[in-house]
Amino acid sequence: MSKQMKMGILGLLLVIPSFLLLFVTVVIPIIISFKESLTNKSGGYDLSNYTYLFTDKLMRSNIIFTLEVTIVSVILVLIISYALAAYMRFNNGSMVKWIRNMYMIPIFIPSVIATYGLIQLLGNHGWVSRMLLLINGGEMPRIIFDMKGIIIANLWFNIPFTTMLLGSALSAVPNSVIESAKDVGARRLQIFVRFILPLTYKTLLVAITFVFMGVIGSFTAPFLIGPNAPQMLGVSMEQVFGVFQEKQLAAAIAFFTFLLCSVMGYFYIRSMITEESARSR
Repeated sequence: MSKQMKMGILGLLLVIPSFLLLFVTVVIPIIISFKESLTNKSGGYDLSNYTYLFTDKLMRSNIIFTLEVTIVSVILVLIISYALAAYMRFNNGSMVKWIRNMYMIPIFIPSVIATYGLIQLLGNHGWVSRMLLLINGGEMPRIIFDMKGIIIANLWFNIPFTTMLLGSALSAVPNSVIESAKDVGARRLQIFVRFILPLTYKTLLVAITFVFMGVIGSFTAPFLIGPNAPQMLGVSMEQVFGVFQEKQLAAAIAFFTFLLCSVMGYFYIRSMITEESARSR
């Protein structure tokens, strides 16, 4: 047996445990959920649960609400995180040191505690509302138990990790590239669009994928500070399963959420394959 074949078998043996774990914890539950979602109330199989998802007014509003929160959250997280990462990459001083020491703190705060902190801060009788009342007697706009509260919570949970990802990508951008662009008269926007963004594009796609999947499947913040209607799909699934005891419909919601995440994952994998194919030519 050749050395190359031995290394191939060794690599296969190393991959098998991870594949089995993935198969047991991810693939099998997805198959079971899909089978359960096709089961109707009489015990047969059809698409009635999925038909209900798109024909029921409340379920349609839940889907639209979830997509709106997810898209807005992803865009805001990327903008703020990219700005923070770029500022720390291309600047020095006490402010940069302070940001580097502080921006990772939300990762170490449990989501339940952070969510209740937001309620105490931004609620109708929270600290900010009381301060506004003392200063000018005005009322604070509704944030908690509204879409805005969920988006703010998503920013708190996702900005640190996204900033860390983008910061690592920006640190790999050579200073020589930026200096050369400046020498030929390129402006800051041109440098960003033509050099920095293409060099960090791959990591940006990773960040988009992680944030999208994290937000669309979130439960804690939408459950505690989201509106009663419409709801995020995770909260809606819990209500359908826990309150109404409709397992088949809850399975359909879960599988539909998985499909939404799969679409995002498909575009990410496709872009990576296209990039690798272009490099190999």
